[in-house]
Amino acid sequence: MVWARKRVATDECPRTAITAESLRLMETYQAWKTLGGGDTRRLPAREVDALITLEAEMRAERNDEQQ
Repeated sequence: MVWARKRVATDECPRTAITAESLRLMETYQAWKTLGGGDTRRLPAREVDALITLEAEMRAERNDEQQ
């Protein structure tokens, strides 16, 4: 095991798993949150899926911090 955090673990360095596309999706998420998390109907499905996944992970982190 190279890296683990809560319910996620990997046998490879997580830095090598970060692609230009994943970085772009994280930046899209940050901009979406900054602008109030508005309407996603005009976004490609892949981006909406990333926003939903990242939002769920952020909520899980917040819930873990509060417990």
